[in-house]
Amino acid sequence: MDDLRTTLATFSPEDRKDFIQFIQRQKRKQKGRMDLRLCELLLHQKEYTTPQLLAKLYPEEPNATAYYALRKRLLRHLTDYLLLRQRQHDPTAASSVRSLLTLAQYLFEAGVQRLAWNTLRKAENSARVNEQYDLLNTVYNVQIAQAGSEHADPLEDIIRRRNLNKKAADEEERAGIADSLIRQRLRQARVKGRAGEAFDGILQDVLREYDLQEAFARRPALLYRLMSIARNAMLVRRDFASFTPFVLRCYHLMEKRHGFQPAQRYYQVGLLYMIAHALYRVRRFEESVRYLGLLLAALAEEGGASYRAEWLPRYTFLLAANYAFMRRNAESIRLLEQALKPPVALSPRDQLTARLGLAFHYFAEGKFTKTNQTLINMGRSDHWCEQEMGLEWLVNKNIGEMLAQFEMGNSDLALNRLRAIERLLRERSGDAEAGPYAHVITYLDLVREIIEDPAALRHRGFMERVYQMPDLVPQQREDLQLMSFYAWLRARAQHRPYYEVLLELADVPSVAELKKPLGRV
Repeated sequence: MDDLRTTLATFSPEDRKDFIQFIQRQKRKQKGRMDLRLCELLLHQKEYTTPQLLAKLYPEEPNATAYYALRKRLLRHLTDYLLLRQRQHDPTAASSVRSLLTLAQYLFEAGVQRLAWNTLRKAENSARVNEQYDLLNTVYNVQIAQAGSEHADPLEDIIRRRNLNKKAADEEERAGIADSLIRQRLRQARVKGRAGEAFDGILQDVLREYDLQEAFARRPALLYRLMSIARNAMLVRRDFASFTPFVLRCYHLMEKRHGFQPAQRYYQVGLLYMIAHALYRVRRFEESVRYLGLLLAALAEEGGASYRAEWLPRYTFLLAANYAFMRRNAESIRLLEQALKPPVALSPRDQLTARLGLAFHYFAEGKFTKTNQTLINMGRSDHWCEQEMGLEWLVNKNIGEMLAQFEMGNSDLALNRLRAIERLLRERSGDAEAGPYAHVITYLDLVREIIEDPAALRHRGFMERVYQMPDLVPQQREDLQLMSFYAWLRARAQHRPYYEVLLELADVPSVAELKKPLGRV
């Protein structure tokens, strides 16, 4: 396989267009450029062999030496492009510090000592304030190397600052090692089926081994990393009831003891999102919305603006999901419709997330044609969705399509989609009836009976199976996605509106209960 072609194939259509423009940035010989021609051939849908590439590039006389020189030139374009894009897209201070370092080193080489040292001090200050310890170490090494200048700081002061930074940098390295070890040991524990029980013990052992207990309680960056590991473990177990008080306690302890500086805004926002998402999953919807409000406020504070593009879509999607369970589904629809209005600023993954959420909200309103149209307009194949979004996401999308088709009266199309889902699950898990998706197969069996014989809803045995289904899915009480699909079965069985049954299952008070006057205290 051609490694250069493999790398170029990772580019999105927009990235490919930008890269081709980047190759032409020097505004000379835009037509007939061999490096551009090679790029186009490597990006072609058909994968050409080296002899075929030689024949297309040099039809008169294949020139292997010129070809490999051309590949090197294209690789230089590629690395320069990625470096520039990284600097443009990097919202952290790391990019700024690197740029200042590059400028300082150039000025030293040019003999402009005073300006070079002023630039180095700016780099030092930015790296220190933003906790860029590795880069700060590089800054100090350059300062030590240039300490003979009349514009330099006293060498003893530089060495003292460098030694203090070394301790923080070492702590950062140990945290990185601990991070990888915790993840590895959790994977091993998960294979043995005891990831949840092992988490606390693994966490304490590794933190003690690397002397990091106090560091995680003092440094927002390390706390965020730790909470990410804990959250991933809880996602596998769907044990948000345990994770929610844990992350709440850690966040407020950090806020009370040390607070969050502007340079730590990213980690504050990330922790607030984890809290809001965990509260949503345990159905504390109003509290979740309150923490989302704190997240939005943090983005508006100093140091938060550069992270808005990353976190605002997640904020919007989670807010819309909460509103659906607060009898504010129409507001959920408006939020997501607004997010998808052209020009769409969302990434391809975020666009798919928004469309799947919007389809759910339309379905809850009984707008089945809009539900179906939204799912069709995703514009991505099932294979692409599975690769990018995961199998579970794809199954949820396909079940949504199946139910929408049935509600529109297209029983044959619904049945075809149901069979496709079953085939997919059997291909991915072998014995689907006894594998991780056994509950989905059980659900599909019940839906199939309704599609093939709507009168099944009047049979006592069928109704008993519908009401027993939550017992087959222990995590149903905490998984709102599973609950939303089960609610459709329950609604059909009870001949009631789907949305009302869903809210009832989620323990959302009825409109009548909300209107009841409060009793005297």
